[in-house]
Amino acid sequence: MDARFVASASSASRLPPPGPPEVAVAGRSNCGKSSLVNALTGRSKLARVSGTPGRTRELLFFAVTFPGTPELLLVDLPGYGYARASKQEQQAWGELIDRYIDTRETLRTLLLLLDARRDPAEEERELLRWAAQRELDVIVVLTKADKLKRSERRPAQDRARRSLELARTPLLVSVREPDSVVALREALVASALRDAAQAEPGPAS
Repeated sequence: MDARFVASASSASRLPPPGPPEVAVAGRSNCGKSSLVNALTGRSKLARVSGTPGRTRELLFFAVTFPGTPELLLVDLPGYGYARASKQEQQAWGELIDRYIDTRETLRTLLLLLDARRDPAEEERELLRWAAQRELDVIVVLTKADKLKRSERRPAQDRARRSLELARTPLLVSVREPDSVVALREALVASALRDAAQAEPGPAS
């Protein structure tokens, strides 16, 4: 498995040229996006982890090659819902995310992260609506699963599935539970392989 930082973009005009298929990693500013990117890639310092929410203010592009898959880009989006950010900052981040999701031709998958301890909100529903319009593959993940008691885990999954009207049960993941990270990595690999298969030209007639 290989992973490396590729580029950052603070505006749509600064996006790197399209290349490998991209997986957008989206979630609220305190849902643990950076920690999960590091756990997925096996690189503890690939994405900057801060105790202060809202530190990711750009789109961050990381090239990742999981075993048995072509290279893909994990794109860490700015966390939404950060109350301390000014309204102007929040609007700028929102416009950047909107533009990226609406126009990025190499975007294939939305990895939507939610803190397992909270219920989904309108921001998550809006992201899922965009994903449906773009016909993106969607993987919904409930993070920080270790903060829940075992008896609370399945109910949290069921609530999220009903609230977001999902066809698939969200994955429960904790960076402190390696097996859950492996399960998410396998889901991303499956998504990448599906995309590769769909991109292959059909037999010549």
